[in-house]
Amino acid sequence: MSDNHDYLGTSNNATFRLRADVLTLMLKGAGYAAVFCLVVGAFLAVTIWIGGLLPAESKEAPDPTPLSFVLPAEITVHA
Repeated sequence: MSDNHDYLGTSNNATFRLRADVLTLMLKGAGYAAVFCLVVGAFLAVTIWIGGLLPAESKEAPDPTPLSFVLPAEITVHA
């Protein structure tokens, strides 16, 4: 197996080699970002699909914790 990893043949030009390496790293990062966005989109699509399978009565049900968002009128601090 060869130890030559200079696929672009840029060993003579250091500036071009640096630019090529940076471009490769940026494209690799863009690929990771694309995969992440596709996974998030697939998760949302599956969630919406499962929500569409639920009966209409479940969508019209009252909030199971109606008092969970009520805050006290005033907060007193005893010193």
